[in-house]
Amino acid sequence: MDTRGNDNRFAFEVTHRLVLAIAIPMTLGFVTTPLLGLTSTAVVGHMSNPQALAGLAIGAMLFDLILGSFNFLRASTTGLTAQAYGRRDQHEQQAVFSRALISALGSGLALLCLSPLLMAAGLRLMGAEGAIAEATSTYFSIRMLAAPAALANYAILGFVLGRGQGGVGLLLQALINGINIVLSIYLGLTLGWGVAGVAWATMAGEVTGALAGLFIVLSGFAKAERPTWSEIFSRHRLAELFALNRDILIRTFVLIGAFAIMTRIGTGFGAVTLAANAVLMNFFLLSGYYLDGLANAAEQITGRAVGARYRPAFDRGLKLTTLWSFGLAAILSAFFLLAGPWLISVLTTSPEVRQAAASYLPWAAVTGLTGALAFLMDGVFIGATWSAEMRNRMLMSFAGYLAMLAVFVPLFGNHGLWLAMNAFLLFRGFFLAVLVKPRADQTFRAAQ
Repeated sequence: MDTRGNDNRFAFEVTHRLVLAIAIPMTLGFVTTPLLGLTSTAVVGHMSNPQALAGLAIGAMLFDLILGSFNFLRASTTGLTAQAYGRRDQHEQQAVFSRALISALGSGLALLCLSPLLMAAGLRLMGAEGAIAEATSTYFSIRMLAAPAALANYAILGFVLGRGQGGVGLLLQALINGINIVLSIYLGLTLGWGVAGVAWATMAGEVTGALAGLFIVLSGFAKAERPTWSEIFSRHRLAELFALNRDILIRTFVLIGAFAIMTRIGTGFGAVTLAANAVLMNFFLLSGYYLDGLANAAEQITGRAVGARYRPAFDRGLKLTTLWSFGLAAILSAFFLLAGPWLISVLTTSPEVRQAAASYLPWAAVTGLTGALAFLMDGVFIGATWSAEMRNRMLMSFAGYLAMLAVFVPLFGNHGLWLAMNAFLLFRGFFLAVLVKPRADQTFRAAQ
């Protein structure tokens, strides 16, 4: 065995149990998120007010788009925490969390101050007017009050994942979404607050989750390991954090852009095809929730191995997470191919949309399989904090995606659109995978 770059002082064993102990709880936590969206829609839908439902949809989309752009807080915190955890540096773990929390609260307060401008821009962008604009404004204004807490939850989740505490992550996700669901029903329906009730329920869930998460994290900190303010605001550490966050942010914007382009091109094929694509994208998103759990496991194990300077754990973690990712992806693809027609009938009652969705079903069903390596590699590169390479390879994949669109959409229409999306997923995974060995060799050699 090649032992270069190993530091046996911090050696640890990677097993199937370790991988699943992180992946399964986080998968269960992520799967509660769609239930929340369904509950909010059902609550407002029972008001028999289509304008309120449309306003809720626009407000939720705008809020999720803005906060989703800050997902780098979660990802960077996971990678840096995992590396400090791997070398058993409790002092730096506290410092990483402090920097992440301060960044989250500062960003949340900035968003809160800018919320009137953001809301005005969002309403104009979406063309919302009258009762729809009023409902959107009500929902967005209330939810934005929770922005500091929501971003703090990103930092908290990133920290507990970096330490491999998947059970704590599940507890916090279940607490946030559970309170949200229960209060949405009570405030929105029982008290009749409608859209405002759903928004206040979301705020209550985020704030409760943040307070509970802070209590759990801070109660585990030893006073003797507490960092000084000068250490927290170390120029070197802050530069490292900002560079990592910048690269992940660029990667996220490019990814959002790829899906936005798909939606925009789909619009040109007519309302039926656009609706069919929207139905089928749920299959990809559901696959993503499951594969994200394994990506989280890859983040923690990879980061811990890099921090521990222990190459065998890195290689073993990569092998096991790859095995589980492709196994799960194959099962998901088979399930959607077999159960897809029934699921389509559940999601839409329109005969035309059902027929169109059925014709494109195979493309959507295999997105989990074509995207498995991309999800996994994102986890590996985030955990190892190889953010510049991840950013650059995302840009390369996006260029390939645009080329595929230019060639195959004119030839095959919507089939070409789905072909290009699957190719984009394959590009992302492959372009990163070919870098893993040389980049790992470099990292562990430098750690000697």
